[in-house]
Amino acid sequence: MPGSELYETFMTLHTRDGGLVMPNAWDGLSALMLAEAGFEAIATSSAAFAATLGRSDGRHEVTLGEHLEHARLFGQLTGLPVNGDFEDGYGDTPEDVAASVEAAVASGLAGIGIEDTSGNPDQPIRDFDDAVNRMRSAVNAARRRIVVTGRTDNFIQQRPDLDDTIRRLTAFAEVGADVLYAPYPPDLDALTAIVTAVAPTPVNVLISPADKVLTVAELRKAGVKRISLGPALYTHAMGALEQAAKALVTGDLTAATTGISFERISELLARGKN
Repeated sequence: MPGSELYETFMTLHTRDGGLVMPNAWDGLSALMLAEAGFEAIATSSAAFAATLGRSDGRHEVTLGEHLEHARLFGQLTGLPVNGDFEDGYGDTPEDVAASVEAAVASGLAGIGIEDTSGNPDQPIRDFDDAVNRMRSAVNAARRRIVVTGRTDNFIQQRPDLDDTIRRLTAFAEVGADVLYAPYPPDLDALTAIVTAVAPTPVNVLISPADKVLTVAELRKAGVKRISLGPALYTHAMGALEQAAKALVTGDLTAATTGISFERISELLARGKN
């Protein structure tokens, strides 16, 4: 599917009534399982992907090439639109960010997320002007061939400044970001304020506000257009593995070996090949 057509298809999911739930996969099998469940689009999770490689998220420990290959696999296996959670755009300069967007388009991605993070733990959020310039560069490179999500990580980085968060998201929308995203606003009132301030640009929420997990229906009522899960499904699966490992240490083979059958896994893999 050509980039412009893929862009329109993916944006339609954001602008329709109810928007979409877009879960994040971490390997080929998880992508196939999410497609089998009926989701219309899936995403990578930079945190989950980094963890599968034994690396940390947000510290430039994963390369652009590695993430592109990871995201391409999801699209090849499922045929679904794939949104890439591409941290700060994998580059120090706005030109680097533009090159990453071009590479994502060439790889067939439907969407790409660009954060205002820096990878520097001493100054994790980029200055306002730098963040906006990088977003402008991403949008100019995208040229409506890939959906650009503009993201600020103020809340995740312990900067509980709602006014600055809205200022950044509004500026991202003004330079052309298609979707806006500020993970974990403190509560529903803050989320509603964000949605209202940037309307009509669609807003993504990571699971819910920080204080309470809401239902999909409650988030939609608040005006959210896209719900993503970040590494939550991955950590859920790892939680099951941790419990199985604890059971195995005590000698409980039965508890340690429950789960889907390998025949089921083979069936899903065969569908991906077809």
